[in-house]
Amino acid sequence: MPRWRPRLAQSVRCPAPVCHALLLCLVTFGLLLPLCCHRLVYSYYYIRPLFLDSMSESALRDSLARGLDALRFWEAAGSQDADPELSEEPELLVTVVTARRSEARDFHYLLQVARRLHELLPGCGGRRRCADVLICDVERGPHANEDAALLERRFKVVRRGPQEHDGGAVNTFEREKRDYVFCLRKGLELTRARSVLVLEDDALPGPDFFSVVYSLLSRSCVWDSLYVKLYHPERLQRYWNPEPSRILEWAGLGAVLATALLLAAPHCKRLPVGVSLSRASLLFFTLYFMAVSELFGRHYLLELRRLSPQLYAVSPATECCTPAMLFPGNASLRAADILDAAFCSKGNAKDMVLYGALRTLWGERARSLEPNLVSHIGAFSSVRPNPAAPKLL
Repeated sequence: MPRWRPRLAQSVRCPAPVCHALLLCLVTFGLLLPLCCHRLVYSYYYIRPLFLDSMSESALRDSLARGLDALRFWEAAGSQDADPELSEEPELLVTVVTARRSEARDFHYLLQVARRLHELLPGCGGRRRCADVLICDVERGPHANEDAALLERRFKVVRRGPQEHDGGAVNTFEREKRDYVFCLRKGLELTRARSVLVLEDDALPGPDFFSVVYSLLSRSCVWDSLYVKLYHPERLQRYWNPEPSRILEWAGLGAVLATALLLAAPHCKRLPVGVSLSRASLLFFTLYFMAVSELFGRHYLLELRRLSPQLYAVSPATECCTPAMLFPGNASLRAADILDAAFCSKGNAKDMVLYGALRTLWGERARSLEPNLVSHIGAFSSVRPNPAAPKLL
């Protein structure tokens, strides 16, 4: 046997703790996470070429089935007596902004949202109903918004009169902003609501929608906010993000899990290797759990907060988007004034205008709720070009 082999083996010998750490990383990141996460859409391990098309088609089929079911529900409910009028001073006014969607007519997004609200409205304890609902139809085209017309016997529906239509040709983003401002102002013209919540017609509320909203309104930090976002795209919810609060949350999660493991390890007699309580171990396991949580997907960890309305987190607002926005107090008037003063265009849509106001107007704050309180079901946009086959991502 050549003499150099023992010397080489001795020189490259791996210390036991390092070998154990490398083996743990290899098993976790090379075997366990890929097996567990390859079908999770918002995980880094999601195998997009294999599953995206089939999962997108399945989501469209489910949405179509919900839409047709909602259509049958509202057609059957059309003859029933109802009181669509708004209260004079509701605690909460939910305004649903809607327009006719030619390419998604069979999905009936508005009817899906209206049905969910109808199911949730009686569930607020001592209140007669959780909120008042206003349907704001901003359709400008020659065709009527049939879904909004179907809901007139059940909800208050407002439309733009001839004098309220904007003159002149404007771009899509400016037109969308003007529609949004119209609905904000119209809601407060009709009521003196204490708070206003604006939903776009493809934002489907979750089962705990009103319980979380009222829990949110009970927090003092919300009342000095211009708005609270109730939805942020899942693909943008990762820890690896420019927002400092996410980085701090990420490091804190890793440190807490690492500390818990190191404190529990001495009491676990069946561990195949020994785990020492040291700075090096704490640093390694902090980074290890940070990597696991990021690669697994922060979106799925946030879902654990749905156990209770009090567990929903309020963090500084992010830029995108506006499917569901809560305006506490008279903040909806301030938001309408801010939007009125700006001209929207590509790259400067209404969400960017509101977010930019936080930097230019002294004292204005905005927040975001996590996890999302609504699901964005709109595969087809009413204001932008649509792909032939919409995808989940």
